[in-house]
Amino acid sequence: MKKSFITFMLLIVAVLSISAKGNNKRIIYTTTPQMHCQSCEDKITGNLRFVKGVKIIQTSIAQQTVTITYDSTKCTTQDLEKAFKKIKYTVKEVDPKSLPSCCSAETADHKDCEEKKKK
Repeated sequence: MKKSFITFMLLIVAVLSISAKGNNKRIIYTTTPQMHCQSCEDKITGNLRFVKGVKIIQTSIAQQTVTITYDSTKCTTQDLEKAFKKIKYTVKEVDPKSLPSCCSAETADHKDCEEKKKK
């Protein structure tokens, strides 16, 4: 009895975690004013981390982008834009296809782009 109860609970947890992952969305923004230093990045990430539902925040000074992965059941793009407004930034959504291949929305690993730009 105890064993079947534990198995049942594990099954429920697994189903809930799989269904929660389906709500994650990714959006890429450019900011005005542009980011130009680590302080700008810290200001953005420090503020956005308090928006309920935000999972991952990645910034790139080289590409002038902020990539945010968020749970669409907990926040909306309007919530994200409000968070930017609080720190006096306006944002514009970027089409992931317009980014270089090293910065595609799937990878969103801007460190490679920054290293390539330095060379």
